[in-house]
Parts: sequence; structure tokens; C-alpha cells
Amino acid sequence: MGRSWGRRGDGLSAAPRILAFAGSTREESYNKKLVRIGADAARAAGGDVTLIDLRDYAMPVFDEDLETRDGLPEGARRFRDLMVAHDALLISAPEYNSSISGVLKNTIDWASRQRPGERPLACFSGKVAGLMAASPSWRGGIRGLVTVRSILGNIEVLVLPEQVMLVKAHEAFDERGQLKDAKQQAHVEKLAKKLVTITGKLKA
Repeated sequence: MGRSWGRRGDGLSAAPRILAFAGSTREESYNKKLVRIGADAARAAGGDVTLIDLRDYAMPVFDEDLETRDGLPEGARRFRDLMVAHDALLISAPEYNSSISGVLKNTIDWASRQRPGERPLACFSGKVAGLMAASPSWRGGIRGLVTVRSILGNIEVLVLPEQVMLVKAHEAFDERGQLKDAKQQAHVEKLAKKLVTITGKLKA
């Protein structure tokens, strides 16, 4: 029998809903490859996973005058709807110039905007997040993860202390986009399982 999670109104158990994405829009992004593997691992651990590509949720650079004039851009509105509908986030975040990528920061900024009738930080408050990064360097994207962790923690997200840092990402994947190293695969699976487990306990 599968593991039971928090109960829904219909009396049936519900798996934790996890929104998975990479903070990159590049077609062959290492972080896109890594988050696909993480999403598969979270499903195997019992999570109800939605894997998206931020390229499909295009948003202009955040501009409060634009928001006042036109409201939320369509991409931001659709992304926020997904955020509200999910319990947890699995993010693979590239490191740009020792920090967070522009597309990920912009996405967070748009999603953080409070809509009429919403509580503050409705997209983030109470969510659980698991963080990963893939980088060609030997640091594995850790400098960018420090920034991502700080931002999410300050907007009321519970960020798991465990994280995955994939070093030498340009050599890490096979032709099918799978990790070559069993230890690296195990690290991803461990994080994904922890994300599902902690989120499920909080939902119970």
C-alpha cells in the first residue's frame, strides 16, 4: 500500500503537491536536466509532482508601474496559480555571477505580489522547498544557493537544510540526460524523499 498523507475533504489521502522547475530558460540547461531527475525521484517517493519550464511562463522585468497599469502579466498570473495550488517547491537554481539567476529572481518578485483578498506572500508562506544546483565548476552552484535560500527563507518558505550541488555538470549526464554517478543520483533521491516526507507531515 502507498503511504497516506494529509486528508482531503473527501476523506481520501492526498499526496503532497510539489512544483518543480529550474531557474533557467536555456534549452540544454544542466539545471533543467537535474530538476527532471529530482521530479522523477519525488514522484517515486510518493509526491504529486508538476514539472514546468519557466520559458512557458514568460514575464517582463518586474516593474510596479507596469503592474499598476496592466495588472499581472499572463505568465506571472499562470505561475502564481500553480504556486498557490502546490504545497512545496523543488528548484534547481543556476549560479550567475556568484548569485541567483535573473529569471529566477524576477519570477519570485512577480509571484510575491499580493492580490486583492489574498494574505501576504500567499504563494510562498508555509511552503517547503528543496534546493539543487548544477554547475560546470567545482563549487556546484553553492554561491547561488546561498542567495536563493536567503530569499526564500525571508518570504516564509521552510527551506530544507539538505541541498544538492552537482559539480562538473558538463560531464555529469549521459546521452539520455541521466546522472552517470550513482552517488550523485542517491543525493538527489535523498533530497526528493525528504521534501515529500516533510511536506506530507506538515499537511497531515
